[in-house]
Amino acid sequence: MKKLFLLLAIAGIFVSCERKYTETVTYQVNEPVFMSSEAFRSSVVVTDEQHAVTGSGKICFYNGYLYISEPGTGIHIIDNRNPSDPHAVGFVKLQGNADLAIRNDLLYADAFANLVWFDISNPAMPKLQGILENVFYEVLPPMDNNFGFDYDEVYSPEARNKGVIVGWKLTQKTREVDGYYYGGYGDSYHTADAAVMAPTEKSSGGANRTTGINGSMSRFGLYKDYLYAVINNKMSVFDLSGETPSKAIENLWIGMDVETIFSYKENLFMGTPWGMLIYSVANPLDPQYCSVITHAWGCDPVVVENDLAYVTIHSGNNCGQNTNLLIVVDVQNVYSPRELASYAMTKPKGLGIDNGTLFLCDDGLKIFKADDPQTIIANQLAHYTGMDGFDVIPFNNVLMMIAEDGLHQYDYSDLGNIKELGVLRFKN
Repeated sequence: MKKLFLLLAIAGIFVSCERKYTETVTYQVNEPVFMSSEAFRSSVVVTDEQHAVTGSGKICFYNGYLYISEPGTGIHIIDNRNPSDPHAVGFVKLQGNADLAIRNDLLYADAFANLVWFDISNPAMPKLQGILENVFYEVLPPMDNNFGFDYDEVYSPEARNKGVIVGWKLTQKTREVDGYYYGGYGDSYHTADAAVMAPTEKSSGGANRTTGINGSMSRFGLYKDYLYAVINNKMSVFDLSGETPSKAIENLWIGMDVETIFSYKENLFMGTPWGMLIYSVANPLDPQYCSVITHAWGCDPVVVENDLAYVTIHSGNNCGQNTNLLIVVDVQNVYSPRELASYAMTKPKGLGIDNGTLFLCDDGLKIFKADDPQTIIANQLAHYTGMDGFDVIPFNNVLMMIAEDGLHQYDYSDLGNIKELGVLRFKN
């Protein structure tokens, strides 16, 4: 009994040494800057004035016109019906834009967390048709620092009702947080976390078509009446069959950051930092995982033709270490893809394939006869240097390449005599 009393007394001493207290914490955090729905709609401006292209991103070709996204700024419209004499004919000011896709004379584009669409029956003067707000729920503007943000200020219903987040304001805040003091075993304390950290994002003529052709760097893919958008590690699916697009299903968790998407047959081929991911959209509203083929860490666009997938991996920036490859994969069985060949490259980026001719942005532009995966390097048709190519679209024997300095175009109707058509220079 005495021993029990002694143990209880000792326990009481330690309990009495625990004290709750309040501590003042000062910290820096990124406060979201909101734009109201009305202000955002007013900020979307279409003009036929020529705007110099000062930076280029994703590209889409549709019925003789090339649409070039200038990241975060808007979309340049290039009349390319005569590839030897392309010229800018319009510009869509669209804040937060990164990707685009075209179907049935309607251009769909992201703008921060919004999906925006335009009527382009008059290609030079798109008409704003509508905006779906906050459908890319987790898409946030990039930050230029390593501080985080308060979760409720970004994701709470009250926050979302303020409009779309278009930027950040670094703010110093002070608040009271509860902590606990424990005596007896040394002075120690714990306080609540001040802010939630978030990752920083450092996004020719011919017969009329109903669907635009996207470059290999796109994160938008079309299949039947549906638009598939992969942003970060989630897929959004939009039904385009009605008068206005609608979000068809809840966002699908992919489980890895997706950088590019390519639609082929009834499958989506997605590039991730560590592998090519294949999903079936045979049932468009129920995308199903098929397989993944892994590779060394690196950024990797993919294109597919005749059941052969061509994948590039490039190093640098956030993409990886020193791996620069072209990989060819047999995807006839999407549930069991097989790597057939790989080739060392300089620093490959976007690529395109047309009837067995492979166009590759690597040390300029390289063109290969690629119908035999085992002999690609031995069958190089041409190599143009002096530019830093980003992405390509081959169509109707004309190759359109977006590079750092401009739009370069080539006539490949005669593979034995590929001709450079000219360059539409961008403003430095």
